[in-house]
Amino acid sequence: MSASMIAAGATPRRRPWLTYAVATVVLWGVWGALSPLSSEHGFPETLVYCVWAMTMIPPALYILWRSGWVLERSPRAVIYGLTIGMLGAGGQMLLFHTLTIGPAYFVFPIISLSPVVTIVLSFLLLRERTGWTGTLGIVLALVALPMLDLSFGHGATGGLGWFLQSLLIMLAWGVQAYFMRLANHTVRAESIFFYMTLGALLLAPVALAMTDWTQPINTGLDGPWMTAAIQVLNAIGALTLVYAFRYGKAIVVAPLTNAGAPLVTAALALIFASVVPGPLKVLGLILALVASLLLVLEPERDPATPTPTPLS
Repeated sequence: MSASMIAAGATPRRRPWLTYAVATVVLWGVWGALSPLSSEHGFPETLVYCVWAMTMIPPALYILWRSGWVLERSPRAVIYGLTIGMLGAGGQMLLFHTLTIGPAYFVFPIISLSPVVTIVLSFLLLRERTGWTGTLGIVLALVALPMLDLSFGHGATGGLGWFLQSLLIMLAWGVQAYFMRLANHTVRAESIFFYMTLGALLLAPVALAMTDWTQPINTGLDGPWMTAAIQVLNAIGALTLVYAFRYGKAIVVAPLTNAGAPLVTAALALIFASVVPGPLKVLGLILALVASLLLVLEPERDPATPTPTPLS
């Protein structure tokens, strides 16, 4: 990640949101391919969360340093940043429990539709619009997302509780992306990410309390240290996503990043693990690829880049 990519005072290039969105897609795609390694090596998901929250700290400090250690302390900046952080982290916390009572092959397709929430809110409240190319790309991305997350297998069932919790996670992550775009109108991206990091850290004790300490936990190099190396990709991807929302429309950025990252993950799985997806997932990958291309090719229709005004 170059310093110029996330420099606070950088002069916006044409379509800079695309640079950050593609960076997010690549980072999250590689992270998605590597993330199962932690649990496979005996490091529980709840502790993965704690490690991830800590990996958010270096990028947060780096961009603050790049911006001259300017941190907005206004109530608006704090509330926006913490709201974004708590929505994302809270959804992750709830996901841990949801996967213990519901089948993953139903849970993930539901939560993958979080861009629907973002698009609806951005369309109605932010008045964001796009042309026919972008609209078709959004529709194809929303159709592809559940297919990309379908994983047929055996899972526990717990009535309809898992379904309601899945909807809550979808809502939380969809609203999070909306607030990420909204906050960028009045708050600097550096401050948003700092408070996002703080929100993630505040929920770390909850993850620790949810950990089953009676089970063996790998504390070696392929435990927390390997997890940190993997999760830092997620953390930097979250940072580039903030900048993507800083310069781009939420109705385009959200479906592009959510549909694009699984393409990278699937490509890596095919290359390095020789994992061939099933017919339905292949169709989803094709739709996601077409959707991503349409969203990338959608011409800019208005200079909607917000210019945050530091608040006292």
